[in-house]
Amino acid sequence: MTVVLGIVVAVVVLALLVGVHLYVWRRLVRDTTRPGVVRRVGAGVVVALGVSMVGALVVPKVFGPRGTEWIAWPGFVWMALLLYVVLALGVLELPRLFALRALRRRGGEVSPTVAPVPVAVGAEATETIEPDPEPAAGPSGTPLGPDRRLVLTRSVALLAAGTSLGTVGYGMSQALGAPRTVRVRIPVARLDPRLAGFRIAVVGDIHLGPLLGHAHTTRVVETINRTNPDLVAIVGDLADGTAAQLGGDAAPLRRLSARHGAFFVTGNHDYMSGATDWIAELAEFNIRTLANDRLEITRGGAAFDLAGVNDVTGKSHHDGPDFAKALGNRDPSRPVVLLAHQPVQVKDASRYDVDVQLSGHTHGGQMFPVQLLVKLDQPAVAGLHKVDDTMLYITRGAGFWGPPVRVGAPPEVTIVELHPK
Repeated sequence: MTVVLGIVVAVVVLALLVGVHLYVWRRLVRDTTRPGVVRRVGAGVVVALGVSMVGALVVPKVFGPRGTEWIAWPGFVWMALLLYVVLALGVLELPRLFALRALRRRGGEVSPTVAPVPVAVGAEATETIEPDPEPAAGPSGTPLGPDRRLVLTRSVALLAAGTSLGTVGYGMSQALGAPRTVRVRIPVARLDPRLAGFRIAVVGDIHLGPLLGHAHTTRVVETINRTNPDLVAIVGDLADGTAAQLGGDAAPLRRLSARHGAFFVTGNHDYMSGATDWIAELAEFNIRTLANDRLEITRGGAAFDLAGVNDVTGKSHHDGPDFAKALGNRDPSRPVVLLAHQPVQVKDASRYDVDVQLSGHTHGGQMFPVQLLVKLDQPAVAGLHKVDDTMLYITRGAGFWGPPVRVGAPPEVTIVELHPK
């Protein structure tokens, strides 16, 4: 049954991709060119870009993230361009139709070509004369020219393509730059005053893979270390590839500096990348994984509990979240800070009287307007929220998945400061 469902989903997705590319070909190529070489070349380019996008999704998974950059870069960049081209064309569709209708009313359509008139000499036609077509004219008698429709469709195509290129260019500059530092103050009712100002550097969704490597990890580590945190929390989705493939790219994490150490919880992509091996690799970097576990963090004689639960996708690997194990039988007088990859896990956290949950997963939507879709699956997209009596903070993450583009959701490292309420 699972195999059949997978085949059905694959067929539906493929049909959707073909339909979207046909739409883009029609608006950007067919409607803007005359039959001939240019149109055929344009069709070939659209097909090649579509193939590269599928290749970017498939090839790194089959052959590994390293050495597949040649297909990942064009494929993922086209994925972002395709999104914004389709959005722009969709917005322009009604104005385009109204403008075409106005042209027809004004007589601006291309006039039919007048057939050549043979000139006969004797019984045989030995020469033809191509008469010039009369240009279409408006109500005033002023010629409108035969190419008004083509000018209109080209203008629409240029506007859509230019908007897409500008948006993606800006988004790439955001995604590939250093993460910004965000500071958030969270009130905690049970926090001992001696722990006031305790700083947790929260980073998630680093997403090492075919497009992000050693330099990206170095930028993240340098950003965190500049804040001089008390503790570092990595809230899942470290990599899109195995520890054997990407362990070297993750190596700068061993330079993380925090008084109380660095901690990790698994994300959904980590399970797809071999979570067990990554947990062992991170242990070599002195990063402890909280796998349905907790420990006591003390300062100046005061304490709070730091807990972590596995991601919900771990269930399919017999390694799902266990809130009872992580949070049961604890001292109710102490506050607890929970690391959980997905914000939706706050529903269980609130039932276990968690004071603060730190999460990632959403990327803040990564590319507008994806934020609207995230809200269908998660209680919030980014920032600080309150769910029952639990404060939920969602970081936008430091990396990206798929397109190297962030629009309306810049990469970030968050410094969470705990304060008594």
